[in-house]
Amino acid sequence: MLIDVDKLTKDGLTVNRDFEYPSAALVEEDAALLKPVHVELTVSKIEDQVRIKGRVSTLIRFNCSRCLTPFEFPVDSRFDLVFLPEEFEEIKEGLEEEDVNTLYYRAPQIDLREVVLEQLNLTFPLRPLCAEDCPGICPVCGAVIRDGACSCAVPGGDLRLESLKSLMKDKK
Repeated sequence: MLIDVDKLTKDGLTVNRDFEYPSAALVEEDAALLKPVHVELTVSKIEDQVRIKGRVSTLIRFNCSRCLTPFEFPVDSRFDLVFLPEEFEEIKEGLEEEDVNTLYYRAPQIDLREVVLEQLNLTFPLRPLCAEDCPGICPVCGAVIRDGACSCAVPGGDLRLESLKSLMKDKK
């Protein structure tokens, strides 16, 4: 959905709709959209500055980084962005703290689908976890520890580090 900046009125524009994206558009490889991405936003223009303020919500499936179990991750995120014409970027010499939410548009159009997808991708956790205290998988048999204890004997430590431990003992 393209917004023509030159045709924005002083009343702005209100958008309340769903966007469909392929799961391949997400930055997380194993993520999958379970629901359409719902967007509620307002677009306003003051001189050359375009402000897009809104909310994005959906449901995504991730694989846990520790136990590899799929889990659902609800997204409900708000954003407030300012767009300036591309020529303003060339004038700007240094990046300041208030420039974090400032973006630049080329030609007189802004693609809302791209803006929404970017905001959605920014909500993703760095390491998706099914639970903060997820114990992960057994390093021997690969069983999910949360599902029940396995009968594997887990070695006391990494055998590759044993020679370093002996050096530490010598210093004591």
